[in-house]
Formats: sequence, structure tokens, C-alpha cells
Amino acid sequence: MSTSDRDCGADAAAYVLGGLEPAEAEAFRRHMSTCAICQDEVSAFGQVADTLHLVAPQLRTPRGLRRRVMGAVRAEPRAAAARAGARPLVGLAPGLRRWATAGGLALALAAAVVGATALFSGGSSSKLIQASVIGSSGTAEVRLSGGRAELILKGFPRPPAGDVYEVWLKRPGAPPSPTRVLFSVTSGGAGDVGVPGDLRGVRQVLVTPEPDGGSLAPTHTPVIVAQLR
Repeated sequence: MSTSDRDCGADAAAYVLGGLEPAEAEAFRRHMSTCAICQDEVSAFGQVADTLHLVAPQLRTPRGLRRRVMGAVRAEPRAAAARAGARPLVGLAPGLRRWATAGGLALALAAAVVGATALFSGGSSSKLIQASVIGSSGTAEVRLSGGRAELILKGFPRPPAGDVYEVWLKRPGAPPSPTRVLFSVTSGGAGDVGVPGDLRGVRQVLVTPEPDGGSLAPTHTPVIVAQLR
């Protein structure tokens, strides 16, 4: 059996998901016109691909990511065949052949999900703001993405005994409003804290040490000040 026979159907998932280069896609179409196996695989993968628009918008994925993931899609059936002693798929019944190519189908779906994830992160503007840290050698920054904020701490000291850190939102002309987010940091001084609430009009994100259980108004000077605007 030739190498092309053993690899038959290996490019089906990548073809359906548009992961082949133009020359590769054209060569695959010519091959598929006379290959019942590849026609069968493309039909099966196509049924899955037709439902992907229900999961995520179809936007452009980063070219490098697309190439790497599609390379994995094409490589998996060959790797699975090698692990199984390179047993050819041609002699299998259609039902068994679908089980044999399940790994390729899973990777094809993974490619679509990874692409959608990358698109969502790329479609929403992301901004990183370095915060001022007072009385500590640690660092703090706020990541803004899609109307949400995330506070990231490194090398930050733990709050004093009996206290906890509390996050506040400050708008112009108004006192800081509590988010009721209370947190500490790891032994290494790391923390990753989601900042809830509507950020429209928020000028600053503040962090103060407060008595355990939090406060409705700040009782200490802020140890972190992130200037959003």
C-alpha cells in the first residue's frame, strides 16, 4: 500500500475548516473527485463544521496560530496510524473508519474553538495599566479588556494580621465605592483579582487594607492606585 493510500483522509478536516494552503486545497479537491474515502470524510466533517457558527462568530484567526493548529489536525491521523502499527484505514468499514479518525475530528473541533477564542481576545481591545504601589516593592497592573478589569499583583506583601485587601472604584466627585472584593496574596506575593461592576466613568481602581470582612468606606490609605483615565 502506498503512502498516499495510508494517508487518505488525513487532510479532510483541514480542508473542511479551510486550513489548507490554496495549492494543497486544489490538490486535495482533485484527489477527492476520484476518492470515495475522502468524499465520505469531508461529508462527515462538514456536518460538524456547519454547526460551528452557532458556537462563535466567524472572524479571521491569526495566521500563525491557524497554521500550527491545522498542522496538528493533519498530523494526528498519521500519528494514530503509527501508534496502531500503521494499519491502513482503506480496508475498514465506514463506521470503524470514523472511530479511527476520531482523534482528527477532535483536533478539528479544537482548531475551531481555539480560533474562536483567539478571535474573541483579538476582537476586544486590551489595555494594560501600570498601577502605583505605595509602601511596597511589589508591582500591580490592571488589564482592561471588553469592559472588564483584572488586577494582577506580583511580589506584593500580605495584608497586616487581621486585615484583608479590599478593591474600590473611584469616580470623579464621589467617594470610593466598595466592590466587596476582598483578597490576600500567595506566599510569593502573587494575586489575580477580577474587578466587578460597571467601569463606565471610573477614574481609579484602589486597593486598601481593611479589617477582616471589609468596610463600606476606606479606613486606610490606598496601597494601590490604578489610574484608568
